[in-house]
Order: sequence, then structure tokens, then C-alpha cells
Amino acid sequence: MAQSTTRSSARTHPGAVCPVWDREERKGLDYFANLMEKPYIFFLGDVKDDLSAKTSRGIADWRPEQCVGEHRLPGCGTTLGLEELGFEEAVARGAKTLVLGVANAGGVIDENWVPGLVDAVEAGLDVASGLHQRLTDIPELREAAKKHGRALYDVRHPVVPLTVGTGEKRTGKRLLTVGTDCSVGKMYTTLALYKEMRQRKFRVDFRATGQTGIFIAGEGISVDAVVADFISGAVETLSPANDPDHWDLIEGQGSLFHPSFAGVSLGLLHGAQPDALVLCHEPNRPFMRGLPRRSLPEIQACLNANLEAARLTNPNVRAVGISFNTAKMEKAAALELMNRTEKQLGLPCVDPMVTSVAPIVERLAEP
Repeated sequence: MAQSTTRSSARTHPGAVCPVWDREERKGLDYFANLMEKPYIFFLGDVKDDLSAKTSRGIADWRPEQCVGEHRLPGCGTTLGLEELGFEEAVARGAKTLVLGVANAGGVIDENWVPGLVDAVEAGLDVASGLHQRLTDIPELREAAKKHGRALYDVRHPVVPLTVGTGEKRTGKRLLTVGTDCSVGKMYTTLALYKEMRQRKFRVDFRATGQTGIFIAGEGISVDAVVADFISGAVETLSPANDPDHWDLIEGQGSLFHPSFAGVSLGLLHGAQPDALVLCHEPNRPFMRGLPRRSLPEIQACLNANLEAARLTNPNVRAVGISFNTAKMEKAAALELMNRTEKQLGLPCVDPMVTSVAPIVERLAEP
């Protein structure tokens, strides 16, 4: 997870709506890291639950030094626990960029949010979004950015040339997190593994495949915004051939069992060419996110399906662990579940926010 320290000499010009680039500059996976100024203030809008603010929460958890505060609208049902600030106050505290750090079905910008985003620009903030709908497609926001010389960053949309995948064997080692559903902890698990492996002196990189990961890592490709034909190729670009002892930890997306997003999950499996899979699961979730009539798959069935799909590009793929998100469970019940599942499946079972991920890393070290 390489952090760029070089500011682009072509960030914006007065009146620019979005960053100015040339073709060579645009090719870097760390393109946005070279441009977006920090620290951030988070726009939570009027979202109703914690999951809808997962982008903001992920950045706040993993990059707290880059966060100044949060801004909520009336009716917002969640908080990051940061200081609530107005935009002018945030600028006075040093904030440079407002991050539209919410996630919703379809990745759309609610009309009720637009006046607040315009106010942020007028107060002197750049605006960055990880949603599918582009900031630059909102006329009043474009005009405000032009007038005040601020930048609008649509982080979710790839800026590197992509090709179709080939499935050809690449050197180096790769781990991919997969899930029984969306938003079950794949990014948190990948980052926790990255941190543990760095501490153990592994040669390792975190490869972000979603908007939150890109904000955290400063580079990556949001694969759910890639044209379907190019998803596996995008992951091959993100995780190229490397030295034999080097690990790429690739952030998973969606679930093979989620009808809305399984296509992205499958493309990731094929492009990642994983040597190792970690399955992520939230116990007691009553139904798949956004699909109240569809229950989550059994862990073993989900693991088997992911292994079978991954064998298309790596016949030697293996499962190395299960990562639980037990945030809504009592600690004793969570530990009992992990112990029981570990005995049933013969795989290390962890919660990256409660227990150590070391058992999974130790399994990776096994021949």
C-alpha cells in the first residue's frame, strides 16, 4: 500500500471543475492520491444506518490522522463519533476536502444533499465522492466548482487504461477476501492481514478494489465501476506479476451468492488468480443486504463455490481462514461461534476487530 508524497504540479487551475491531467499522469493507480488534499471532513447526509456510512467509517478507522470531523443533515441516523462541524468551521480547522462518504443502492447522490455540497464548495472545500453518480454530472455543483476554483473528484471511476483478462499465470502470491454477502468485513479483514504481515516482515501490498479502500490506500481500481468485459483484466492490472515471495492482498467485493453483485465477485475471483481465500461472514444477519426475501448461504457452501470459481485461473487455490464480523454479538457468544466453526471446518476463525488475525497469517506461511 504505497503512499504517494509527491503533489501533482497539475492539480487544478482557477475555475477547474475537475483535476487537470495529461495522458501520462492519468495512467497511475495512485492518481487520486497525488491530487486530493487532506485532511478530510465527512458528509454523512441523512443516511439512516451505519452500513450506509461505511466509506466514511472505513477512512476514519484506518486513517484517523486524515480526519477533521463530520457533517450531518437533519434525520441522519448514524455518526462516526467525530466532531460535527459546519463547512466554514471545518476549513478553519484545516480541512481541505469534503468526502461524500456514504454508500447506497445504485451509488446515487440524493437531491437533498446537493445544496450542502454546493455550500461546501463555496466555503472553500474540494469535494470527493465514491458513488457511481458523478459529481461532475450535477450542473449546480459544476458551476459552483468553476466559480470558486475547487476540484471535484469521482474516485469510483477508473482512470487507467484497462484490457480484458487473460488468466495467464503471474508470479507472486495473492490472497483474496470473499464474502457470504456485501458489507461483511472484506476490506477490514484485508487491511488487518496487511498490517499483521507487515509487522512480520512479509513483502506485502494491499490492493484496493472499492472506493473506501482507494481513499485509505491512495490507489486502486473500483472494480464495480469497470465495464463487465474488463473486470478480470482490471484486477490483473491492479495485481501484476511480482517476486515469488511477494503477497498481494486483494480486497474482495460483493458475494457470489448476491444476485445484484455476483458478476463483480466472479470477475475478481478470475482476475485475482488467488493462491489463498479468506471467507468473510456476519453471523445473525437476517437476509442479504437489500434483498429481504433472500437468506445468506451456509459458510461451507459459499466457501466451496468460491474455491470452484477460483480454480479457473488457479487450480491450486486453497482456503486459509474465516473472518467473522461479530460486532452485533456478545463477546462470549462470538468466541464460542468462532471456536465451533474452526473445529467444524478445520480453518482458523477470527474477527479482525476483536481477535488477532495471526492464525490466518500463520496458515499462509505453511507450505
